[in-house]
Amino acid sequence: MSYRLILTLALAVCAGRAQSVSVKWEELTGPDFVKALEQAKATCLLPFGIVEKHGPAGPLGTDLINVRYASLNAAKQEYALVFPEYYFGQIFEAKHQPGTIAYSDHLQFELLQETTAEMARNGCKKIIIVNGHGGNNALLQYFVHVQIEHAKGYVVYSFSNTGGPEPTGAAAPSRPGVDGHAGEGELSNVMASRPDLVHPERASSESGADQKRLDLPPGMSTGITWYSRFPNHYQGDAAGANAARGEASMKVLIGRIANAIRAAKADENSLKLQNEFQERATHPLDTKQ
Repeated sequence: MSYRLILTLALAVCAGRAQSVSVKWEELTGPDFVKALEQAKATCLLPFGIVEKHGPAGPLGTDLINVRYASLNAAKQEYALVFPEYYFGQIFEAKHQPGTIAYSDHLQFELLQETTAEMARNGCKKIIIVNGHGGNNALLQYFVHVQIEHAKGYVVYSFSNTGGPEPTGAAAPSRPGVDGHAGEGELSNVMASRPDLVHPERASSESGADQKRLDLPPGMSTGITWYSRFPNHYQGDAAGANAARGEASMKVLIGRIANAIRAAKADENSLKLQNEFQERATHPLDTKQ
């Protein structure tokens, strides 16, 4: 056996061992955690789901299951550490439905602040909150904005699974109007991530139609708007959900998250600008006018 072949095999074994380190935070030993953080270049994911009713056909943890599935697979493509299951978000609009876990507003914010701070204390200098639940959008927008209130030695990014292009090809809906909360798209994704938990045959047992019970102009809403439209906590029609669509959709999302990880790793400016901002905020009268 030639020296070159031996060297090639040895490098392949070493690479395999490096990749064998789990992306799951909770599965690592203390020593392996240190190695994993180095391999991740201090970049960590916080998949953010929720526990709420998903119509008559989907599991309560649909958003959590889907966002973790996508995040874990993305982290295997572009290595990053993935925080354990996190579902402490905003879901007051589903409190009337069984199984919903709705934490108080102040606890949602405080727990997210404490969690990201603890991630940073453990070496995560670039934290990507991967949002899998539409009800968290406003919470995360506010949370990310207020991170510059005080100086921090780390950066918090927010990534939404709803910000991509319109689905096409195999990822496209079977017909207009079937997507939405617990609709065809979301349940197709679960059929890719956890097919044993989906019951599309039950999709027509409740209505996912907009009830249109409020008469407000465009751009105007109230806290009860969602309930007024979808009291069954179901939007669209999941009867056509299928694994092929879910797999195609998940492939796109996994790729987007992997790209976000790469972007965070390459980002050298956010922390520099945060530090620059904090220095100027401490002495605002010195800022050139």
